[in-house]
Amino acid sequence: MDARTETETAPSWPEEIFGILQRFDVRQVPYVPDAGHSQLIERVLGSSSMRGIPLTTEEEGVALLAGAWAGGQRGVLLMQSSGVGNCVNMLSLTQVFRFPFLTLVTMRGEWGEFNPWQVPMGSSTQAVFELCGIRVLRASHPDEVREVVEAGAGQAYNACTPTAVLLSQRLIGAKVFTK
Repeated sequence: MDARTETETAPSWPEEIFGILQRFDVRQVPYVPDAGHSQLIERVLGSSSMRGIPLTTEEEGVALLAGAWAGGQRGVLLMQSSGVGNCVNMLSLTQVFRFPFLTLVTMRGEWGEFNPWQVPMGSSTQAVFELCGIRVLRASHPDEVREVVEAGAGQAYNACTPTAVLLSQRLIGAKVFTK
């Protein structure tokens, strides 16, 4: 099998994430538009079993997931690391109501970042989640995404352990400044 055929037949990591969300019966997917999540968002929007819900700010997604759970559905929040700081107050809902919270976070401010405004939140994302009582898992390479997201979904949905999966900038690819 040549390299071209392998690339064409091997599932991409966003497709693997989508499959995991289907297996865990995720129905609601709130998101703030993000290039790192674009393939996954497109899959969700094209799905008949999931509802993609665009947000104006990330903290809306935390409340939406609490409401989804109260209504009998599972959800996952898609966001970028720069939005984690917006969620700090709302993350207390995960502790108070003990609902299965899962967020997939594309990282900025680390691997080859060009934008200095992304660095502070990117370098403190994991610590912020941990201070808020959220367990953190990280995937940095395509071959570990499936295993890490599956473990995170298991923790969140089976053990009601609020979980954030960080998808590293190394995995996503560093954005470049163009004039």
